[in-house]
Amino acid sequence: MAPANNKRLYGQNAAVALKYNPDMNYAPVVVASGLGELAQRIVNIADEAGVPVYRDDSVAALLVMLNAGETIPKELYQIVAAIYAEVVYTSDKMRK
Repeated sequence: MAPANNKRLYGQNAAVALKYNPDMNYAPVVVASGLGELAQRIVNIADEAGVPVYRDDSVAALLVMLNAGETIPKELYQIVAAIYAEVVYTSDKMRK
């Protein structure tokens, strides 16, 4: 029997919402993660709130295995930092 938090990706869309506050956390924390319809709801909520959405299926497949409240593992720091830098760059560029 698989562990309760073992989410299965097999052909489903995945979405993960991260939050990073360097004053409170040493690394980004998962605030929501889901597959299928839940993934679409996460993306829709982000879009409606004006939160930038970065799409990368391979990274989402790794991060969706984490539960809300979990800190991302150190093995993903560089990947998530690169994504964050791209989001900040793109957001700044769009404002100008």
